Amino acid sequence: MVRRIGILGSTGSIGTQTLEVIRELNASAGAAGGAEYRVCVLTCGSNRELLLKQILEFLPETVCIASGDDAKWLGRELTSAGGGIASGAKILYGDDGLEEAASVPLDLLVTAIVGMRGLKPTVKAIRAGTDIALANKETLVAAGEAVMSLAAEMNVRILPVDSEHSAIFQCLESSFAGGRSSVDELILTASGGPFRTYSARELESVKPSDALRHPTWKMGGKITVDCATMMNKGLEVIEAMHLFGLPPEKIGVNVHPQSIVHSMVRFCDGSVIAQLGNPDMKVPIQLALTYPARRPSRTPVLDLTAIGSLTFEKPRTDVFPCLGTAYEAARRGGAYGAVLNGADEAAVELFLKGKIGFNAIPKAVEAAMEAYDGPARAEGGADDGVRLAVEADRLARDYVRRISEWL
Repeated sequence: MVRRIGILGSTGSIGTQTLEVIRELNASAGAAGGAEYRVCVLTCGSNRELLLKQILEFLPETVCIASGDDAKWLGRELTSAGGGIASGAKILYGDDGLEEAASVPLDLLVTAIVGMRGLKPTVKAIRAGTDIALANKETLVAAGEAVMSLAAEMNVRILPVDSEHSAIFQCLESSFAGGRSSVDELILTASGGPFRTYSARELESVKPSDALRHPTWKMGGKITVDCATMMNKGLEVIEAMHLFGLPPEKIGVNVHPQSIVHSMVRFCDGSVIAQLGNPDMKVPIQLALTYPARRPSRTPVLDLTAIGSLTFEKPRTDVFPCLGTAYEAARRGGAYGAVLNGADEAAVELFLKGKIGFNAIPKAVEAAMEAYDGPARAEGGADDGVRLAVEADRLARDYVRRISEWL
């Protein structure tokens, strides 16, 4: 049976790797009689040239790009390059187009858009009954209570793509019948980023180019800076809280520079199950596509003897306070996840533009958290929860931009 797949953010790192995995899976299946995965929806921001190549290769039914001018360009190019074959794709643009694309009936939607822009289309897909391969952590950070409630109501599975959450998912799947009730702690691992050994004083002089040199992963600018501040791990704590239904006090963080242990679960009897592997995002992407089956992949086999040793450290929240602020947002719950995320996105944008220093990022986020005086929780259902998250996000961004000159 052919599975219908959509990818939001198909030209980014996760999106392109998802298409690589689909090529490999379909090539393996082709030897046995036919492709297993049909790419039906592709969306991107502004990389129209790469999107065009993807459309001509995968022939999706629906595509979406950010601007109307780029949508017109795609239409012209598809008509000429495809000779009428590829031009049958429905071309959409803008936020409305993104939500329409996410509403197309699919078996699985990979949500790989960075930031709050991924929230509304993810909700649209859940309402359409589509299972979600979640690579957009902001969806759960900002509106996790509403989104998980809606997914349960629609009987939709949310499969984690982040390597850490995929690792926890696999560890829980391998446990005995006790399941989540026997969990003592989830332990997320963090590489520590490029400034793992820096002091707070040394961080005062770092530049955006320094923050963008991640020691292990190649990612976009915003998430790479989040790794440098440890905010990314804080966002993952909140995401894990919603994905696995556990309070923040049962979710820990270990700094693990080798990035071989992707996460661990400690159970009530003291035993720990860990998921290990070479740092390659194609592995959790493939698992989300093939779940509940496992399939061979082209990722190199892990050789622990070649690595030699694995080390673990406690996170230094005195030097990297974003992690502690994220835990506070997790404890408060409700709109505070959206405030945290919105303030962080605004502060990182200012830092990358050279308008504030690196150490101003955690100060801005903490100030926005304390200044927020809107509703803590929505009174209605999922739609009210999403609206509250969007408004709290807007207020936090506006606040950070207003105070930026004093940071």
